[in-house]
Amino acid sequence: MLEEAGRLLARVRESSPLVHNITNVVVTNFTANGLYAIGASPVMAYSKKEVADMAKIAGALVLNIGTLDEPVVEAMLLAGKAANAHGVPVIFDPVGAGATPYRTETAQMIAKEIKLTVIRGNAAEIANIIGEQWLIKGVDGAGDTGKQDRLHLAEKAAKTLDTVIAMTGATDLVTDGVRTYEILNGHPMLTKVTGTGCLLSSVVAAFTAVEKDPVKAAVAAITAYGVAGEVAFERAGEKGPGSFQIEFLNQLSKVSAHDVMRLGKIEKR
Repeated sequence: MLEEAGRLLARVRESSPLVHNITNVVVTNFTANGLYAIGASPVMAYSKKEVADMAKIAGALVLNIGTLDEPVVEAMLLAGKAANAHGVPVIFDPVGAGATPYRTETAQMIAKEIKLTVIRGNAAEIANIIGEQWLIKGVDGAGDTGKQDRLHLAEKAAKTLDTVIAMTGATDLVTDGVRTYEILNGHPMLTKVTGTGCLLSSVVAAFTAVEKDPVKAAVAAITAYGVAGEVAFERAGEKGPGSFQIEFLNQLSKVSAHDVMRLGKIEKR
């Protein structure tokens, strides 16, 4: 799997897939810069008058509910249905699902109305989409539960929602309910920079744009991302999150297939 992850990173760099992001206002700039760094081509289009047209020509679509309002939700539905109709993979980031009824209901509605290729979120967000009450604090998970609990939840959610679940935390899990992988890369400093989770969802989208198997795409994306985070911390992490953020973008642009194969830590469950 490590060799395949390295090949997929090279493929993203070669093809520079167009990733259409309907994301939150907090992370727009960071997401665009991160996608450029990894080798993809970002576009941020939100208007109901163009989202369907943009989604159908993209390599992948990202729906991120970090800053919710009604017009954005309507645009997400239009874009998601256009993407479905044209075979464009849809990655969903249910930011803060479980924090408020509106946010939870919106996440559940999107999961019902749109065929989602990958859902990337923390354990609490994933749990709340399938109606399980896991604690969440604002838009952040309130701490990891046991590994077996997370594994069971991820596999249950994948089967319930008929999608691939990429559940990130201290250990990252990717599963379609049958095939399950753990990724052990990354660094806690990633949690100290706003938008690293949101950017990861968009990086997963870039990989799904070049790989039809969303399990392989998500595993490869998360591994490359985690390796970049580890190297960034070695280079600049001790200086603090500001320096780390800049170095992380640098390392996203530098991480290679060789780095992924040398430093990646993927385990099949």
